[in-house]
Amino acid sequence: MPQIRRLPETLVNRIAAGEVVERPASALKEMIENALDAGATRVAVRLVEGGLDLLEVTDDGCGMAPEEIELALERHATSKLPDDEIEQVTSLGFRGEALPSIASVARFTIESRPHGSEGGWRRVLDHGAVVEEGPAALPPGTRVRVEQLFARIPARRKFLRTARSEYAACLDVVRRLAMARPGVAITLDHGERRIFALQSGEALADRVALLIARELKDNSVAIDIERGPLRLTGIAGLPTYNRGVADHQYLFVNGRPVKDRLLTGAVRGAYSDMLARDRHAVLALFLELPAEEVDVNVHPAKTEVRFRDAAGVRGFIVSGLRQALASGDRRSAQSPDAAAMGRWQREAEPAPAIASMFSRDWSAPAGQAINRVATPVATWREQDAPVLDAPRGRAEEAVPLPADASAYPLGIARGQIANTYIVAEAQDGLVLVDQHAAHERLVLERLREAGAADATTRAQALLIPDVVELDEISCNRLEQAAEKLADKGLAIERFGPSAMLVRTLPHALAGADPEKLLRDIADDLALNGDALLLGEKLDLVLATMACHGSVRAGRTLRVDEMNALLREMETTPRSGQCNHGRPTWVKLAMEDVEKLFGRH
Repeated sequence: MPQIRRLPETLVNRIAAGEVVERPASALKEMIENALDAGATRVAVRLVEGGLDLLEVTDDGCGMAPEEIELALERHATSKLPDDEIEQVTSLGFRGEALPSIASVARFTIESRPHGSEGGWRRVLDHGAVVEEGPAALPPGTRVRVEQLFARIPARRKFLRTARSEYAACLDVVRRLAMARPGVAITLDHGERRIFALQSGEALADRVALLIARELKDNSVAIDIERGPLRLTGIAGLPTYNRGVADHQYLFVNGRPVKDRLLTGAVRGAYSDMLARDRHAVLALFLELPAEEVDVNVHPAKTEVRFRDAAGVRGFIVSGLRQALASGDRRSAQSPDAAAMGRWQREAEPAPAIASMFSRDWSAPAGQAINRVATPVATWREQDAPVLDAPRGRAEEAVPLPADASAYPLGIARGQIANTYIVAEAQDGLVLVDQHAAHERLVLERLREAGAADATTRAQALLIPDVVELDEISCNRLEQAAEKLADKGLAIERFGPSAMLVRTLPHALAGADPEKLLRDIADDLALNGDALLLGEKLDLVLATMACHGSVRAGRTLRVDEMNALLREMETTPRSGQCNHGRPTWVKLAMEDVEKLFGRH
C-alpha cells in the first residue's frame, strides 16, 4: 500500500490556495475584507496590469504587532472568532486561510503598525518562504502587497486571463465591497490612473448610483421593508430601466456580497411579468437577518450562503420588490389587470350616457366631429387631458376583400389602434399585430440574410461620427470585437478610456440610437464570456441590434405601410414571435367575434 504521510506546510498552503485564490480578484477580495474587518475608515487599492503584476491594499485600521503578523500568516489563525460559535459570524472574513494561501503562491509583503505604536513591522514571504523581516515606516494601519501571483506555478498562471479581463474582475470586487460599506472611503488606482475615489458618509443610493450608473438614481425606487427579523433595503431599477445581462444585480446578506442562486431567482420572479425574458433588472439589495438563520461557511470564497428558511426568504424578497415597484410613482410598471382581461367574456354594462346628435361638437371642422360621452370632470382633470382629444385611430374604407384573400393569412390592414397595433381583416377572422414586435423580428432576419453580402453595401456612414460614453470595461469589450462588428456594418473605434466613436451603422439600422445600441452589444459580449469565440456569438448580438432598428410603438403608419409589413411577415420565417419570445400577432376567429355579440 502507498505510505500515508503528512504533506509539507508549503504544499498544504498551495492546495488551500486553489480554493481561496483563483485569480487576482480572489486575493484582492480577501485583502479588502481584512481591511474592513480591521475597522478601517479609508482603504486605498492599487493595481498594476489588472492585478497580475501587483495588488496593494492600504488601510487605516487597527494594525498588528510583529507577533500578530507572524501568527496571521499561519493557517486557521484569525482574530474574528473570539469563541467557537461559527454560526454567529458577523465579520467578512473568519476562516483564517486567506493570507497564508496568498503568501504561498506569490511574493507577499505585509507592513503594519498598531495605533499608538512608535513604529511598524514588515514581513516578506516569497511563495511561502520568509525572505525578509524588520522595522517599517508607515502610518497607523496595514499595507499588503501581492506581486507576481502564481509566478512559480505555471500550471495556475497559464489559466489566468488577459490583464483587461483580470482588471474587470478586480473592479467588480471593489465595487461590491464599496457598496457593502458606504461609510468607508475607498479609492482605486490602476497603473497611473485614478479609477474612482469614494468619500465616506455617502448615502447608499448615491454610492450605488455612482458605482453602477449615474442615471440609476433617477430610474429606481427605494426599498426599506421589514417582516419580523427580516429587513430588505436598497434600490431597485424600474422595469423600463434594464440591461442585457444580470451582472448589474448586486446582492448582499448581512453586509456580505454574495452570488446566490436563490436570491437571483427571487429577483427574476419579482420582475417576471415586467421584463422580457432576455432583459434583467438593475438593482442593489441588502438583506439583513439573524446570523443563525444563514450559513456563510458553505465555501472558502464565502460568496455562497445557505438559508435555514429558503422559501421564506425568497417569498419575502419577491413580495418586497413587487410592493416597492407597485407603490412607487407613476413610472412603475403595473401588472396586467385581471378584470380587464376577462371583460371579453362579460356582458357590457350600461353606458352612463347615450351619445346622440345633440352631444356632437358641431363647431369642429367636417371630418373631425367628435361624439362626447358624459364623463366625470374630475377624471379628465386627473389625466390632464383635453375634453376634445384628437382621434388616434384611422380606418381604411371598408372595401371588399380581394378575390385572392386566401393568399393573405394575416389579412388586409383596416387601421391602427393607439399607434401601436395594426387591425387587419382576414378571410377567417380579425387579426391584431404588434407593429414593433413584428418589425423587430423582420429586421433580425434581414440582418441574418445580409451576412454574406459585402460590408460596404450594408453600412450606412454617419454624417457626423457619434461619440458614445461607456464605462472602461464595456469599451474594452467593444474594442476587442470591433473588427467583427465591422463585418456586420457597425464601424466603431476607441475614443479615449471611456468612450467609443461610431462611424457607420448597419444599413437596416440607419435610424437606430448608437448609444443604446452599443450599450446592449457590450452587455451581450459580457454575457457570452471572454473564453468563447466571438464570431460564433454575433448572432445573439444581432437580436439586440434588431430591437433598436425596428418600428417603434406609437408611430403612425399609413395603410400601405401596414400592408407591406403584413406581407413581409407572411414570407419571413419565425415571424410569429419577436426576439423576446412574445407573440407578434393574434387572431380572433370570426365565429368568436359573432359569439361576443350573441349571434351564436
